[in-house]
Amino acid sequence: MKRYLNWEAALAALLILEILLFGWANPRMLNLDTLLFSTSDFITVGIIALPLTMVVISGGIDISFAAVVGLCAIALGVMLQNHWPLPVAILCTLVLGSLCGLLNGGLILWTGVNPLVITLGTLYLYGGAALLLSGLVGATGFEGIGNFPMVFTDLANMTLLGVPSPLLLFLVLTLLFWALMHRTRTGRYVFLIGQNARAARYGALPVTRTLLTLYLLTGLASAIAATVMSSYFGSARADLGAPLLMPAITAVVLGGANIYGGSGSVLGAALATLVIGFLQQGLQMVGVSSQVSSALAGALLIVAVIGRSWSLNPGITRQLARRLRARWGRQPSSYQE
Repeated sequence: MKRYLNWEAALAALLILEILLFGWANPRMLNLDTLLFSTSDFITVGIIALPLTMVVISGGIDISFAAVVGLCAIALGVMLQNHWPLPVAILCTLVLGSLCGLLNGGLILWTGVNPLVITLGTLYLYGGAALLLSGLVGATGFEGIGNFPMVFTDLANMTLLGVPSPLLLFLVLTLLFWALMHRTRTGRYVFLIGQNARAARYGALPVTRTLLTLYLLTGLASAIAATVMSSYFGSARADLGAPLLMPAITAVVLGGANIYGGSGSVLGAALATLVIGFLQQGLQMVGVSSQVSSALAGALLIVAVIGRSWSLNPGITRQLARRLRARWGRQPSSYQE
């Protein structure tokens, strides 16, 4: 636990340093309103990263969430286009996302195939379904489905006490997932399953139920992200979730989750989301192109994976240090004075 508190403290310090550096380059970055309202551009990454962290801690992975976001967005757009009541449309969207996540978990448990392979397949399955549905209603191209009622578009653009509603939603979800992961029996089950799933089964832990719940929550979070993004942008498209794929995975790994399972931090994922989001925002504010910022996000993922692997395996770090000393250390003199 102390290790993760240190990692979370390091992420918090990195976030503050990042904001100060970009604020030095562009003073607008230090404006409180700019910081708060810019989060609406990337906070959906964190909404998905929270349950995805729990999946990774359990020893699994889910990369289909990007397609689930697109499918849920198109389905929501179709329902609103046909004048469904807003609460009913949102509820059906959340159910659809949950069912997609439940299907992922069921296929993984039933087939025993690696979760990466299963969710790669469902990534194309849900993505194809989103494209098919959008084609049936004529919502192809970049326009998607628009002309939503104002009461819906206001959901992601309203404020409470000066704080944008997407950021408030993210903070509430962070608190809920943190409590679930670190203060409940289910959270302890997740850690134990990630450390040794076979031993967890022998110990009569509810492995199947726990894993199904985790994938269901990831699908539900994807549906929430689809709802927020459709409201914020005022349109629903089949490719709406594509830009979330790599940033969400990066946030999970940078947040401290072990890619082999058994350890991780929900709070770390939340802080990593802010680090990545403000990094991209800051680079754009100083004139760096989006292509370069995407490349830096990929480099950050590589550094995070290597750094966490070394921190979890101190022997690797000591071995590397010995090699460096042997290669660059002082060599004994070949002569005597």
